[in-house]
Amino acid sequence: MTQLGSTGPTVSRIGLGGMGMSGAYGDSDDSESIRTIHAAIDAGVSLVDTGDFYGAGHNEMLIGRALKERNREDVVLSVKFGALRGPDGSWLGFDGRPEAVKSALGYSLQRLGVDHIDIYRPARLDPQVPIEDTVGAVAEMVEAGYVRHIGLSEVGSATLRRAAAVHPIADLQIEYAIVSRGIEADILPTARELGVGITAYGVLSRGLLSDRFRGNTAMAANDFRAHSPRFQGENLTRNVELVETLAAIADERGATVAQLAIAWVLSRGEDIVPVIGARTVQRLTETIAAQTILLSDQDATRIEKAVPADAVAGDRYAEAQMAQLDSERASAIHRASASNSAVRS
Repeated sequence: MTQLGSTGPTVSRIGLGGMGMSGAYGDSDDSESIRTIHAAIDAGVSLVDTGDFYGAGHNEMLIGRALKERNREDVVLSVKFGALRGPDGSWLGFDGRPEAVKSALGYSLQRLGVDHIDIYRPARLDPQVPIEDTVGAVAEMVEAGYVRHIGLSEVGSATLRRAAAVHPIADLQIEYAIVSRGIEADILPTARELGVGITAYGVLSRGLLSDRFRGNTAMAANDFRAHSPRFQGENLTRNVELVETLAAIADERGATVAQLAIAWVLSRGEDIVPVIGARTVQRLTETIAAQTILLSDQDATRIEKAVPADAVAGDRYAEAQMAQLDSERASAIHRASASNSAVRS
């Protein structure tokens, strides 16, 4: 167990993410998903993460069904809100207005069948609404007892500082993996300075860092990855080569590629909690076992040399989605500033 930041709840060292249970990676099985949620809770995985836009509310209702057969107090529910989706699943932006915050919370509580949410977070930064207003609205819901803690998702250091000045932030949910290390230069140090934990998603780079694509790159048309840059043409070919490099190291440890990828993120600090989107009991079992793989600093360095930070081919999202990430804009500014400083020196 570990505490999320200096003010957040105590959670398991690995969390369970629900997005893949609601169609993001192709068809899913509700019965198997519920079995997986139950197995996770029974195994001591306390952090369960969802979003009100996952399957247009389907994921929250699914988790709500699962929670009816377990003790609510054994689960730390993390919910993202505010993403706007069309009936065809298209991304329409984000609504961070205070009125929208409170409305979204009301619907989430109903779908989940609970009287409070443990960590409530905007899924993205609304460029039209000051982060102070969005966080302030959630803070009112904390005071009212509907929310326990406030989190953020995919924001840069400046936004994180502004939000933390309004209310303590338990954690920042952001992509972090062997092949996605952009947070290390600026965002991660800022989070640690402010006492904000990290819940890392994309730890397996949406299944890339696993055995899933070794020798089989077929994807269903309704699989999110079929339209993701890292899974396209030559990019995928190059990235699978990186996976093979990791597989050689994993084999030495008697582990799978996925387990090695999870173990690497776990080794980066007690304040970083990987959130893994296991959709089946089998994958959950593999995920949990990764906690037994202890990596030394030398092991981690070897992995990082085998797969350098800039080795992955393709962005983690399509161009339009990347443009909406405050974290990516902030990281680009930080890189440019560091480069200019290097030139001047």
